[in-house]
Amino acid sequence: MQRKTPFNDLARAARAQSDDLVRIAAEVVDSGWFVHGKHHRAFEEQFAAYLGTGHVIGVGSGTDALEIALRAVRREGRNTVVTVANAGGYTTCAALAAGLEVRYVDIDEQTHTMSPQHLAEVVDDTVAAVVVTHLYGRLADVTAALAVCRPLGIAVIEDCAQAHGARDVAGRLAGSFGDLATFSFYPTKNLGAIGDGGAIATSDDDLAARARRLAQYGWASKYTAETPGGRNSRLDELQAAFLSYRLPKLDGANARRREIIATYATASSPAVRVLPAERPAHTGHLSVVVTRDRARLRQHLTDRGIATDIHYPIPDHRQDAWRQDATVLPVTESVVDHILSVPCFPELTDDEVARVADALASYTEVD
Repeated sequence: MQRKTPFNDLARAARAQSDDLVRIAAEVVDSGWFVHGKHHRAFEEQFAAYLGTGHVIGVGSGTDALEIALRAVRREGRNTVVTVANAGGYTTCAALAAGLEVRYVDIDEQTHTMSPQHLAEVVDDTVAAVVVTHLYGRLADVTAALAVCRPLGIAVIEDCAQAHGARDVAGRLAGSFGDLATFSFYPTKNLGAIGDGGAIATSDDDLAARARRLAQYGWASKYTAETPGGRNSRLDELQAAFLSYRLPKLDGANARRREIIATYATASSPAVRVLPAERPAHTGHLSVVVTRDRARLRQHLTDRGIATDIHYPIPDHRQDAWRQDATVLPVTESVVDHILSVPCFPELTDDEVARVADALASYTEVD
């Protein structure tokens, strides 16, 4: 029987950590405190210290984090959010939920992250915020985005849902560059919960206070609503405790992910370009390859028992729910037809990594 290589297998990490996770869950249950307790406070402090930011606010999901961050920076007369269209639609969902319009910017062909040159062409004084996504775990050029946005008074929000632990050559981490940053702790993320969760990070005291109010009904104090647009979004105590336990393991897991991608890149045939995961600016959240005939490559891998996925097949401006027929993004529209994600998670065995590498090495194009 042919051995199967899964795209991901969350049970492997959970089984390896089972004794500790059960112990942590029992401690939370025994405490009788399930929301906004000591574990929640501890994780916020630990994650802020890790990121090098002044504040972290735990919320219910990464999409909640985006919506609340956008609400925190919106201003009178500025009702537009600028973002990329190849990052899964999460910013678009959050912006529309916050009552904002969305404008898209094209990407860099090599990195698949936002192109600062194209960004400068689409921003104006109607823009409240630019959301820069660190896609696949690659640190995007936030510094260049800030240079475009600062003179225009536009807030820069980092979407770090795939980039927990990405750092630049100076050691600064994703989440510490922009005015605000958002994180998802969905189970497949590099720092994943055993359920859902998210966070907002910032070093701006005023934005932190505003985001914290918006995450709890707009309250200035209990039952006293002060900030319009408030809602209820909480990182529960159990998930906070799990995340505190997993945070010290993050950098090691990221290193394993990068090692896997480097193996693929070294082995791959000329017909497949493996997007590199250079240290230290890539977390290896996804291993994405680019090829001329995606369907053929996918079948080649399937025939060898290797599961694949596509992140992401339809750009936001071509989704039926948000279609913008007048928007044209040549690089984005080309790239999404040629990308394929291959297995990359820390618990992959060396044999499984070798099977994927061998499959990528044996793939050839047909003229």
